[in-house]
Amino acid sequence: MLGGVETRSVSPVFVGRADELAVLTDALTRAAGQEPQALLIGGEAGVGKTRLTEEFLCEATRRGAVVAVGGCVEIGAEGLPFAPFSTALRSLHRLLPEELAAAAAGQEDELARILPELGETARGPHDEESTARLFELTARMLERLAADRTLVLVLEDLHWADTSTRHLLAYLFRALGSGRLVVVATYRADDVHRRHPLRPLLAELDRLRTVVRIELPRFNRAEVRRQLAGILASKPDEEFVDSVFERSDGNAFFVEELVACRENDCRTGLTESLRDLLLVRVEVLPDAAQRVVRIVAEGGSTVEYPLLRAVAGLTEDELIEALRAAVGANILLPTPDGDGYRFRHSLVREAVSDDLLPGERARVNRRYAEAVEADESLLRAEERTIRLASYWYCANDPAKALPAVLAASVTARCRHAYSEQLRLLERALDLWDSTPEDVRRQLRPADYTEVYPPCGCDPATPLHRLDMVAEATVAARFGGERERALKMTKTALRMLEDGHDPLREAWFWTERSRLVASLGRGDGWKELARAQELVKGLPPSQVHADVLVRAAGWGMLHNPGPENLAAAERAVAYARMVGAEETELNARITVGSMLTDAGEPEAGFAELHAVLERATELGLTVIAGRVHINLSSQLEAMGRSREAVELAEQGVELVSRSRLLDTEAWVCGNIAESLYSLGRWDEAAEAAGRTLRVGQSAAPRGSASARLGYLALARGELTEAATQLAAAHAHFGTHDTQPQHRIPLYRLAIGIAEGAGRIADVRAETADAIAGGFPLGQHRYAWPLLLASASAEADARGLPAADAGRAAALRVLRDAARRLATPAPVWTAHADYLRAELLRAEGLDTVADWTAVEAAVRPLERPYLLARAGHRLAEAQLAAGRDREDAADLLREAHATADRLGSRRLREDLALLAQRARIPLAPDLPRAAPAPDSDPVEALGLTSRERDVLRLVAAGNTNRQIAEELFISPKTASVHVSNILAKLGVHGRGEAAALAHRLRLFVPVSG
Repeated sequence: MLGGVETRSVSPVFVGRADELAVLTDALTRAAGQEPQALLIGGEAGVGKTRLTEEFLCEATRRGAVVAVGGCVEIGAEGLPFAPFSTALRSLHRLLPEELAAAAAGQEDELARILPELGETARGPHDEESTARLFELTARMLERLAADRTLVLVLEDLHWADTSTRHLLAYLFRALGSGRLVVVATYRADDVHRRHPLRPLLAELDRLRTVVRIELPRFNRAEVRRQLAGILASKPDEEFVDSVFERSDGNAFFVEELVACRENDCRTGLTESLRDLLLVRVEVLPDAAQRVVRIVAEGGSTVEYPLLRAVAGLTEDELIEALRAAVGANILLPTPDGDGYRFRHSLVREAVSDDLLPGERARVNRRYAEAVEADESLLRAEERTIRLASYWYCANDPAKALPAVLAASVTARCRHAYSEQLRLLERALDLWDSTPEDVRRQLRPADYTEVYPPCGCDPATPLHRLDMVAEATVAARFGGERERALKMTKTALRMLEDGHDPLREAWFWTERSRLVASLGRGDGWKELARAQELVKGLPPSQVHADVLVRAAGWGMLHNPGPENLAAAERAVAYARMVGAEETELNARITVGSMLTDAGEPEAGFAELHAVLERATELGLTVIAGRVHINLSSQLEAMGRSREAVELAEQGVELVSRSRLLDTEAWVCGNIAESLYSLGRWDEAAEAAGRTLRVGQSAAPRGSASARLGYLALARGELTEAATQLAAAHAHFGTHDTQPQHRIPLYRLAIGIAEGAGRIADVRAETADAIAGGFPLGQHRYAWPLLLASASAEADARGLPAADAGRAAALRVLRDAARRLATPAPVWTAHADYLRAELLRAEGLDTVADWTAVEAAVRPLERPYLLARAGHRLAEAQLAAGRDREDAADLLREAHATADRLGSRRLREDLALLAQRARIPLAPDLPRAAPAPDSDPVEALGLTSRERDVLRLVAAGNTNRQIAEELFISPKTASVHVSNILAKLGVHGRGEAAALAHRLRLFVPVSG
């Protein structure tokens, strides 16, 4: 009986694709050298992606590589979260059980979200970093697994991938840095229409130079002839070749189908309809086999044999005979692990499914759902709830579908598949109105939701539509879909306009505040203020406490002061009353930080240490990480940089184990700031770079860019400093008004303007910064800003463009300084330094002024600041004609520091001052001291004519004025100016003039 339907329509000869196979095997060779490879194979359905992949895997296996394949599952609109990764990793778990266990060691509970065989899934934390944390752990596990063996991971049918799979694949393609790993993903190009969710990922991956994309074309006529010869095992008739080539248009799968139709003498004939072409071989199967094929088409990409047996309604012998016929006809194939069946090609499955009548499709899906409900062992636990939800939904039974879809959303949340959770919740919202009320009344919030805090309601209170909207809002935020989350808060607030549920309304306003700020639509205060109005006068609750904590945290960052400290203390009290300890601990972090800002550092530090101890005891890593951020920052604010680095390094070790990536980024940013203060600049740059690598949100990345800008500025790299300033502004956006971000960027802009000789811009940036205000606790950023501006004024003394407005500018700086606190020796030293620079700007500074500054700075472990103070003290001593030996020692010490730090600008300033004063900077070296008539201008490599031109440039003359003064043409003057800029290593006339004035090249100094 089977003989009539068995067919061989697959060519045993691999046709064409030599170039594409060469690209894949070359990637295999590169991977063997510890260079991970990422490849995408695209092409229309049936063009031969699977056959090419199979040939590549045969070659990989021949070379000793370990191969794992996983396919994306098309089941409903939402898909199975991480389906191809779970399948591939399950295969690796079978092949390399001990090695995979070692690679996952210590993180089994997290990685179990993707590979359940590793154990129980951890409970939480659920936050915006959860998914990134899971992705990072997966990448590191694969790297460890591929450290000493070549590993080939193939993910098929990416066009069906769920959102979480797409995000994980993109992360892997970007993050894999080592290991003998090849990742190959295939997708059906003709399915990727303009709005297909895969399209943005493909565009993103195209921009990565590490990703190779292979597009498979159709066969030409010669290749079709070779394919036919392989299938027929003989030379085909040329007329038949022409007919097949014309009808298939070079599509390899259609060629096979056409041959099969001819061999089976399909009486239905061939039409131009693709579906008819694909169905003709199904229609010649025995009735039982056709019935099984239709059932398999609705079961998903793969259907397990026990499940199929439960649904088919056939005896086991009848089922096996039907399956043998379908497999013999090359329509179905056993799965690689031997526990189920799938269609040989998805096009046939789609055609069979599309051919089902509406009532027939619903009936088949109902039978699947009933079978799974009757025997849970028919499906793997991680797939059961989501597939059951899809079956009931396609069975058009809302009463059964709604609870199943909600249960599936809980499963997706547990796996950190927040995008899939969101899709399921949206489906549940669509089902809500069509579900019978008696079914809805039986649903309980505790079973399906967790984001909205308990509010003292009766546990028997039924699930409300707003419960699902709240859950969907947070799922959208955690999944990175903030726009959708914002729209959901708007929908929810419209539903709450009757004012009957102020607590829930306040909760949605708080969520909206967070989203508005993260999307750059505002700072979030208007929404928080509304939430506070709603909870005012209500009994204590967790929502009330959460609103107060959020408001206090906002105040700490945007407008710190006594009122916000009181709000934070009130939040602590409310959280204690309702027993919300995590909320209480978060509020106490805010209290501790604000106490330090308010001038009570010991009380603040004690509170932060107490929170850290309690969070560690409870295993609350997220809260412990936040303590490390705030405490290390506050230590730096008090000038205790070494302690800050030690504490922050402990924090990095803690949060990196849990892959709290944004927390790690913030702590690394704090390390970079403290290392800069300590003069460990190379380490600071490395820490800032790590922040940029691991940071997921804009704010820590903006801070890292600012820190790199400070380093570039101090090293005299103005162009790089300006680039980093622009990057920081881009990260923070125009909506970010936090003083801790705003003031440092003003300070950086002032330094860049001063280095370029734009004193007017220095004054404008200073005025804007002061107008914005220096709130409580911001002295740590304000003192360096005022000092930079005062130094720019002093260096510009003598510039004609700087004379007008100098008195007013100095007065503004003095007024601003009088309002700033000096709660630690480091800021007292800054105040002394600022006073001396203001006097220097007026030509009134003395040796005594700079002696006081140097004495104040020396104990602080601030080598760069000390070198600058030493430079000014030496300059004052030499100008006064006394203490020459002390001046020489200061210059040598400062020069050595500048050389070690790589501060080109300071090093040049010190070298020229020493040269003018005829002081050798390294007297122990076997070289002569500069000659008495040594000219610092000549030391810069300038000719006598260029010296004259530079003098006039420094005086503010134009090229035409220079030409008239020196009796040369304007064009010649322009050439001289260009040569001077190149020799000085500056980028403009203003920068050259500033350098000349700063180095006093045309002002004699006493020796």
